[in-house]
Amino acid sequence: MALVAFMIILLHPVSAYTTSSLTFTVYGDGYVEVAQEVLPGEYEDQIQLPLLAEHVENVIVEDTDGNPLNFQLNEGKLLVYTNDADLIRASYYTPDLTSKEGIVWTLSVSTNDPFTVVLPEGAIVVDLSDIPLEIAGDSITMPPGNQSISYTIEARTTTSTGSTGSTWPYSFLALGILIAAGAAYLGFKKKSGGSSGGTPTREEFEAKLANLDLNDEEKRALLYIFDKGGKASQAEVREAIGLPKTTAWRMFKRLERKGLVKILKGKKENWVELRF
Repeated sequence: MALVAFMIILLHPVSAYTTSSLTFTVYGDGYVEVAQEVLPGEYEDQIQLPLLAEHVENVIVEDTDGNPLNFQLNEGKLLVYTNDADLIRASYYTPDLTSKEGIVWTLSVSTNDPFTVVLPEGAIVVDLSDIPLEIAGDSITMPPGNQSISYTIEARTTTSTGSTGSTWPYSFLALGILIAAGAAYLGFKKKSGGSSGGTPTREEFEAKLANLDLNDEEKRALLYIFDKGGKASQAEVREAIGLPKTTAWRMFKRLERKGLVKILKGKKENWVELRF
């Protein structure tokens, strides 16, 4: 009987899913809360999420209404029974993602999706493996890949003129990112041949899209958002171009990874905003 059950598990296909958000909340003692929101594939009754750490504690899996969902932990995987949930939230705590050398902590993450890191209060970033996609307060959004953020936790004090140190105040880091982002934006405008003054016309915007590696649905979605003033709800865009919910979600995530849109979380629905 046990063998039959084992074979059923092996033969049951595990569905694909789309990651809606991935957040790492770092605490002062080095523990990290990993919180992931995923959209299951249509008509699938289970999904398998890779755990991002070997040692995990306090695993919680629930739907958007906070109802708990059944799950199993097995060899670094989290098998979730979806129970027809449109969106699944999984969270757990782990000490595996941080290390400390002297006073410097380092968070190391390897993932195929962009992710947001919420640092402890008073954290000062001293090193980044890549240019962040966004910085807001004590949170940093990083691109996919093998990424690391090094930081110290210390009270912010006024330093005397002429004092030196190896840490970067957060404001200086943000300034550097703004400069880099500005240079990248200017390079993009030169490459795409866009208008140098203000908001482009629809014809100029269409010309930009023609130079990008986009399919027809992505172009139609971006044009629709442009016609709506640069921002529209995901449901509105989805209905306008006639896409199923899961397909539309994957499209929005692709566009976000390409840096073309930003997904904004609202109280009742998500919005999409142009970023170029």
